[in-house]
Amino acid sequence: MPPDARHSPPTRPRARPDVIVGVLSLGALAYAVLSSAVIPALPVIQRGLHTSETGVTWLLTGFLLSASVGTAIIGKLGDLYGKRRMLVWTLLVLSAGTLLAAVATSLPVVIAGRVVQGVAGGIFPLAFSIMRDEFPPEKIPGSIGLMSSILGVGGGGGLVIGGLIAEHLSWHWLFWVPLIPMLVAAACTWRFIPESQIRAAGRVNWLSASLMSTGMCAVLIAIAQTTVWGWGSAKTLSVLAGGLAVCAVWITAEFRSAHPLIDMSLMAERGVWATNLAAFLLGAGMYSAFLLLPQFAQLPRNTGFGYGSSVVAGGLYLLPCALGMGLLGSVAGRVERRFSSRFALIAGSAISAVACGWLVLASRPDDMLICSALLGIGIGLAFAALGNLIVQAVPTDQTGVASGMNTVVRTLGGAVGGQVAATLVVDHTTHALPRLTGFTDTFALSALLLLICVLAGLVVPSRRWPQVPAAADASVAA
Repeated sequence: MPPDARHSPPTRPRARPDVIVGVLSLGALAYAVLSSAVIPALPVIQRGLHTSETGVTWLLTGFLLSASVGTAIIGKLGDLYGKRRMLVWTLLVLSAGTLLAAVATSLPVVIAGRVVQGVAGGIFPLAFSIMRDEFPPEKIPGSIGLMSSILGVGGGGGLVIGGLIAEHLSWHWLFWVPLIPMLVAAACTWRFIPESQIRAAGRVNWLSASLMSTGMCAVLIAIAQTTVWGWGSAKTLSVLAGGLAVCAVWITAEFRSAHPLIDMSLMAERGVWATNLAAFLLGAGMYSAFLLLPQFAQLPRNTGFGYGSSVVAGGLYLLPCALGMGLLGSVAGRVERRFSSRFALIAGSAISAVACGWLVLASRPDDMLICSALLGIGIGLAFAALGNLIVQAVPTDQTGVASGMNTVVRTLGGAVGGQVAATLVVDHTTHALPRLTGFTDTFALSALLLLICVLAGLVVPSRRWPQVPAAADASVAA
């Protein structure tokens, strides 16, 4: 027996990349649908639990807080202790939180379930790491692009599914429906996905994790509560300032730590910070428009511009967007091989800016559908590019934590964009009905943010995945 044989891990058959992609996509899609499905059902949940509008919005805020904190930490744990192991546990935690919310009969319990669910945002950095570790080079860009687009596809689909459930079933089914796919994904992850032997050195710096969690939660709470407290109120400014101060302490501590949670020297590299900046701008520009399309369609016709659609019909205006994101995510590999992910980010941001600019002038339902399709194409290109760009910019053993931070930054941008959109609509309201100006101002702001994202894309270094021979390339799916 060779000297090291007793220390070698038992060999196991390597799963096919398409099987791994299918398993990862199932879990990621369930999470993405769950993230947005409660939005159209909030009034139904509010009535069912006999709570206030402010109280029920914590179903969104709690999810956002835990997703922002947990995503990067879980990515780091995957880098240190194994991606498959962490992914199985993440899916089981997601299932437990979903079950808790499904059986809950009071608001605090549902909020607790949503907080547990949000931690599972770590699915995405773990998926990126698994793909980079296990796939041949020609398979990586298309697979990462598809996984990146699922967050948007599932978010749009969740609004439609949530509307259907809110109109025809009990709100508890918002959680029962995705529970089975989550459990199937956990079992298939354990059975079919191999454990990577690539590990990062070091350990988890729990002091840094605590500082990051405290600072980011304070910042996000300040942003999420602006519609209640106001952007310029003392409460908002004090919580925001406190959160930023803690974040500054956290960053300082990371620079001085021998075992940083987040390697700040890596975050300072141009390929990383420029991609993260683009992620923030893309999240802000997308979500500020994304959330208003169904609301615009559902406004009564007596406003002079609303379409009087039902909750379900209003959500269907996002269907072309979701289809566009799914289509572009599925061909991300071909786009990367022919043009580069940097080009996809720039082109996708520009197309999305055009779509939001068109929304400023749109007045008919068919205009909205065309803009939705354009937005899906643009966001699909850009989202797929972000995943590839951040993975290309970091060492293999830092894939989880770096892609986790990129997801967090994109979520933070979405939170800011969504709250700015809500503020603009509320500030332009007459007799309890929004005026057109609130929507057009928001769409114009979205277009501006996406144009700035184009500029951020120009700063990103141009990198390409290793090219494969033409014969091999022709046999590989995007």
